[in-house]
Amino acid sequence: MKIGDLAKRSGLAQSRIRFYESIGLLQAVERRPNGYRVYPPDAVLVLELIATAQKAGFSLEEIRTLLPSSQEHGEHGALVETLRHKVADIDALQARLAQSKAQLIAVIADIEAKPDDIDCAENARRVLSRMLHGEIARPTMAADDVKRLDKASRQRAAAAAAAAAAAAAAD
Repeated sequence: MKIGDLAKRSGLAQSRIRFYESIGLLQAVERRPNGYRVYPPDAVLVLELIATAQKAGFSLEEIRTLLPSSQEHGEHGALVETLRHKVADIDALQARLAQSKAQLIAVIADIEAKPDDIDCAENARRVLSRMLHGEIARPTMAADDVKRLDKASRQRAAAAAAAAAAAAAAD
């Protein structure tokens, strides 16, 4: 099938298909004398596997290890090991996110426990001082975790943090 047909069947742009071909994720592409690419019927399946793996958080390099070099001769053990490693990565990320969530909830509670006799700026100094002295855990997140969060989540978190900081400064 030609690239246009493959794009329609897979739902991917032709440029993305060419990219996957150029980096070796999509193999066994024939060229006709006129230069047109001709893809085998299983190319749709390969593209669906790539798209699904990306949605699950696999990098293109990880996907390369998941895809057998030839469709008939996959390496079962390596595939299972790679998938188990990704599940462990997800478990670790979930644990770190749960810890960060708990820490943020504690900070929110401390901010909301503002004594009536101090203004918001003084309350912010009080909360920061308590964090610096270890009385409240600081929210933490590893750099790799931030990369894994989708862009919209990061933007929402940044907007919320900026709004909270502005509100704290305004009071």
